[in-house]
This record gives sequence, structure tokens and C-alpha cells, in this order.
Amino acid sequence: MSLISQNAVIKDRIKKKKKSRRNDDEGEEPSLLEDREEFSEQEGSDVDASVSHKKKKKRNDAEAKQMLIEEEMEMQKLGSFLFGSVYSPVEFGKKNKVEDQDEVDLDDSELFVMDRSGNDVVSDYGEDSGYQMGINDEDGDKQRKPVWLDDEEEATVVNISKANRLRKLRKEEDETVISGTAYVSRLRAHHAKLNPGTDWANLDSKYKSYDSDEESEVDNGAVVASEYKHVDDILKTNEELVVKRGVRLLPGILENSRLVDANAEDPSNGPVNSVQFHRNHQLLLSAGLDRKLRFFQIDGKRNKMMDSIFIEDCPIRNASFLPDGTQVIVAGRRKFFYSVDISKGNVDKIGPLTGRDEKSLEVFEVSPDSRTIAFLGNEGYILLVSTKTKELIGTLKMNGTARSLAFTDDGQQLISSGGDGQVYHWDLRTRTCLHKGVDEGSINGTALCTAPVGGLFAAGSSSGIVNVYNRDEFLGGKRKPIKTLEHLKTEVNFMKFNHDAQILAICSRMQKNSLKLVHIPSFTVFSNWPPGNKTLQYPRSLDFSPGGGFMAVGNAAGKVLLYKLHHYQQA
Repeated sequence: MSLISQNAVIKDRIKKKKKSRRNDDEGEEPSLLEDREEFSEQEGSDVDASVSHKKKKKRNDAEAKQMLIEEEMEMQKLGSFLFGSVYSPVEFGKKNKVEDQDEVDLDDSELFVMDRSGNDVVSDYGEDSGYQMGINDEDGDKQRKPVWLDDEEEATVVNISKANRLRKLRKEEDETVISGTAYVSRLRAHHAKLNPGTDWANLDSKYKSYDSDEESEVDNGAVVASEYKHVDDILKTNEELVVKRGVRLLPGILENSRLVDANAEDPSNGPVNSVQFHRNHQLLLSAGLDRKLRFFQIDGKRNKMMDSIFIEDCPIRNASFLPDGTQVIVAGRRKFFYSVDISKGNVDKIGPLTGRDEKSLEVFEVSPDSRTIAFLGNEGYILLVSTKTKELIGTLKMNGTARSLAFTDDGQQLISSGGDGQVYHWDLRTRTCLHKGVDEGSINGTALCTAPVGGLFAAGSSSGIVNVYNRDEFLGGKRKPIKTLEHLKTEVNFMKFNHDAQILAICSRMQKNSLKLVHIPSFTVFSNWPPGNKTLQYPRSLDFSPGGGFMAVGNAAGKVLLYKLHHYQQA
């Protein structure tokens, strides 16, 4: 049977149904009139007759509406047969039944049909949804619907006044509790505020003009900046496109507060030459010329002293944890040095080193892999000692005197400088010099420091100049420093990068308050450091905590000043 013949059969069937219903109506009309006459005769009221007429009219209208619905259903069945299941899609787990019935009794909800083929932006969510598709905002852009909605968000209650990290979400000062939906909305707005410049990731960006003069758009109260006007602008910068909170440190002012002195329970009786945080715990080491090695548990409030060790025959010039945290190496102006076992409390005296006649081993550095200790020796020699056996395993020789040294972040290379104004790069695996280059403007190198990340190193000289280099570029032959820092007027004695290499501390021991903190991304000093009340006195040592939250400064007065850096959440 052809499609035309099928259509004709269906039309004939519809016509027959109309005719049969018309005859039924005509047949029923006399009986209804008779009933109405009898009723009117019994009651004798013309009002009742008009009411009966209205009922008959409503019933006829309902039957006419039912007939139209049947015709609609027949047309849908025909369309489904010809073009597929558009109006009544087949559901899994149910049989597809086609029943030809004279009368169909369906609810209005079952008769409602949504044609999704004509409009792709119809929302499946309620009218109150905040992310419906097809709803235009003020700029005419269509919002996308969420993939999933949580019904429990509205019932959830969040207290945003308890946690410090949630107080920024408050719109009013006395606001405390908000609903889960409002909490999610404010988090989205805060994220959009902190992460501008991501319009290129918007799927609808192809419909927008990149030459728009608008610099921002407002979406649900959140301002989203349009930093990148062209897609090509992304390829012209090496900056991170998404910046997490607390990662990028801004220049200008370093927010900090002074806490209780780290050694308040037991101040030193002499200059504090070494302070260092333990890599795995909130433990601080303090050592100085009073021959005492102290350990403090740092919490910023009490800073309880855990232990102290008195070394009788060695005023301490330098002390350092091994990176694995098991031992402390202590040295002074002696031919020997000490190794302190933290867990057992044993103190071992080591030296003099075999075959060497050094008068002082006070300057040393420990490799990040805890395998090697490098001491500065006489006549430009660098002595390499094993941390396990405490025996001399090799030497390196510079052309001039050796004044400073530093390990690279992987522990495979060593950098040194000295009286000839040159910077040496050594390969510890072959114990050969990889590269030697002149430190620009330096006559006598006095301090070196390498960054834990980023491949930077800083070289300080006796004139107070600090040059910051990219290590890979320096090894490639580029002698020009990235930045020359001229903020110190006297000899640079020590320098220190923090854990993410965003802060560089440079210090001179010969002048009061001569401690500067440099913002590395912009190579500018923080304007509010050092503090104006001159509490630093003569700084002698400095260290940052592993998470960057604390900074400890030891001075010549025997105090270890403790500061909290608010940018970093972890200690």
C-alpha cells in the first residue's frame, strides 16, 4: 500500500467518526428536549431550562474538542510512521503499542508535546532556574544551562563569618548565614573577579566581536574583565591564564605582622649567626656565638623551646639542618665541625679532614639531596664531604679565593664565587668546571643564592651590588644579568629566596636595618620593609618557613624576630 493510499484511509476513518458523532448528537437532541419539557412542566421554571441548555452546549463543545484531539493524534501517528518517532519517542523498558480506539481518554499533560527539533535552547529546568538556556541577558547573550542541578543546595546553610577565607563573600558586615545557592553564586562571582582574561575560553566567543570597546561585562553582580581583546593576545605573553588565589604575590606593600620572638623563652647571649626552619615540621634552629644550639616549636604565640645543646669548644658561626631533617651540621672557626643527631641527641666531633690543613670550616652548604656537604677551604679550594661517612670525597679548585657557594635545586651542580669576581659552575658527578663567567660589575664576590624554582640565582659583591641571573642563559654565554639591585650600600653578606622564588632577601651585617625584601616578578623592593621602628638592629641571619608563612630574622642582639607574611596561608 502506498503512502497516498494510507493517508486516504486515515482521512476516511476521520470523516466516518465525524459523521457518526453528528448523527448521535441529532438522535440525542429530541430526547433531551423531551426531558427538558417534562422537567420544565414539573418545575415550571424558565431558569432551569436555560441551565439545561448551557450544559448541553458545554457537552457539545467538549465532544468537539475531543474530536480535534483524536485528529491530532492520528496526524501524529501518521507523522511518526512516515518520519520516525518525533512526537512520541520510544522509552526503554516499555512496549510500543499502537491502539486504534474510537474514544481516547487522556490527561492534558499526556497530550502536551514539545517539539525539540525546532528550538535547541529550550530549558528542561523550571522557570526559577538561574542558568536557563534561551533567556537573554542585558547584552543579548544567551546563558548556558548547567549540566546538573543539586536540589539540596537551597536547603543547605553556610556560615560565612566563621572561617577567615569565607568572610570575603559577605555583602554586608553583619551577614553570617546564607543559603547554599547564594554561596555557590558568590563563589562563582569571586572566581570570575580573581581570574580575568578568560573570554577566549567561552564557547560563545565566536559570536562576539573581538574589537568591542567594552572592557567589562556584568553578570549576576560579578564584574568579568575582558583583558584579552584578541585570541592572538594569548600567544604574545607567557603569563598564566588562570591565577589561583594566594599564588601570585603583588608588588608594592608586603602585608606582615610581627609575632612573639621565636627565642623569647631562651634568648641568645650573643649574635645569632644561624636560623633555619626544619623542612618537615614547625621546628626552628637557632645558633650563635654563645655556643648554644636551640630548637623551638614555632606557633606564633608561645614558641616553646624544645631542646638546647651546649658545644663547649666551638662558638657557632654556621649551623644547618640536612634536608632530610635527620641531622644538624654545626661549624665555627675551627679545623673540625660537629654533627648532631636529632632523634638520638648524639653529638659527634668530626675532623680535621684527612689531608687538609684548613684553619676554619665556618662556611659550608648542604646539597638538597642530603648527600654532600661543601666547605670553603684555603687558596680557592672547595672541600666535598659525604654526609654518611663524614669523610672527604673530593675537592674543587678555583683560580682565586673562595668566598661563597650554593647548590642548584637538583643538587647535581655547585656554584661558587670569590676574589676574582667570577662565577663558577661545577658538575658534582664529574667534578669538573662546566662554565666560568664574570659577574658584571663585581670585583669580589661575597654571597650566592639559588632559587628553588625558576632557574634563577643571585650573586652579591663587596660593593653592595646584587645581580640576578637566569642560570640557563648564563651557562649559554649571556653575561648580562636580568636585573641589577643597588639597594645596599655595604658588603652583601647573605641572601635567601623563599620557597616559590617570589621574594629575595638581601642583607648586609655592617649597617643597621640593612635588610631588603625584593619582589622577584617585578624586581622591586617592598616599600614597607624594613619596618620604620628599626627593630631589626644589625641582622645576622634569615630564613623563610617551608610554606612561606613565617620569616625569622636573627640579629646581633641575640633575638630571633618572627614575622607572619599574610600572603601565604601555610607556615
